[in-house]
Amino acid sequence: MQTFLPISSSPSISPFHHHHHYPIPPPTATAPPYLPSLKNLTASSTTTAARASGYLSSLSRAIDEEEEYRKARSAVIRRGVDLEGYTVEGISVGGHETCVIIPELKCAFDIGRCPARAIQQNFVFITHGHLDHIGGLPMYVASRGLYNLKPPTIFVPPSLKDDVEKLFDIHRSMGQVELNMELVALDIGETYELRNDIVVRPFRTQHVIPSQGYVVYSLRKKLKKQYSHLKGKQIEKLKKSGVEITDIIMSPEVAFTGDTTADYMLDPRNADALRAKVLITEATFLDEGFSVDHAQQHGHTHLFEIIENAEWIRSRVVMLTHFSSRYSIEDIRAAAMKLQSKVSAKVVPLTEGYKSVHT
Repeated sequence: MQTFLPISSSPSISPFHHHHHYPIPPPTATAPPYLPSLKNLTASSTTTAARASGYLSSLSRAIDEEEEYRKARSAVIRRGVDLEGYTVEGISVGGHETCVIIPELKCAFDIGRCPARAIQQNFVFITHGHLDHIGGLPMYVASRGLYNLKPPTIFVPPSLKDDVEKLFDIHRSMGQVELNMELVALDIGETYELRNDIVVRPFRTQHVIPSQGYVVYSLRKKLKKQYSHLKGKQIEKLKKSGVEITDIIMSPEVAFTGDTTADYMLDPRNADALRAKVLITEATFLDEGFSVDHAQQHGHTHLFEIIENAEWIRSRVVMLTHFSSRYSIEDIRAAAMKLQSKVSAKVVPLTEGYKSVHT
């Protein structure tokens, strides 16, 4: 610790004062009693410096950890992220809850525990019957009735339709309430029109129980090639005569896999899922802690398999979902970066519901 001595002001010089000469004492080998020895001062300064260095080191670590935490939290998708013109939001934690929402399409893929923001969506696409994907369905329908919203349309694999109807009958009986909805059993390859420019079609997936994914397509009309040389009036004349002059072009916009093994990537009939603008795929396991065989046996996809088959992905964006709850946000971000190095698509992990190691 540094020692500061009081400094006296010099006596005022005035013509009324006499000048006095004071003898200067000779230098001594020891310091005056009010001054610490040089040895003690050096030891004290060294200790203080060491303590200050330790404090600054701790402060630096705290700042670094705070910065890492801020980065981690900024990666958490809470109210949607814009992907190719679609706002994708929701939660998907393996074994706990999955509900992915796209407000522009007024739809939710699976319903999880029915998060509040899913209630406003008119369409729900159920991929399979596990509770973490379907458990909130009665609450979803009941909540829409409570808010006087129109009855929703719910799409399910055909194998689930009877059981879902029974489920709603039980809730109607228990609660003595009306639960109004349209239940549609939509099979692989069938097409359903959501609006005049949007349709949906299921595709085959492989889980431990019957399952299916969904592809949403945009529709646009294109003049048939054989009429491309005609002028406007000629085309209008053909159209008025009842001739079909356009082809319908279906463009895959969004694909959602639900729970599945990576085998869906190798099925040529699923090519549209892999070339949708936005591919939302599960990636339950991310590292060597679980083998590819383990993932396959439990009906799930390992990140290593997505990387291995990355050459088949033609999407502009790949959203990874359904990670095991064992992983932290940092684990998930690191895994996404591994895939990013293998694909031209933008890779985005859905991390809501996961914790940072810095929490």
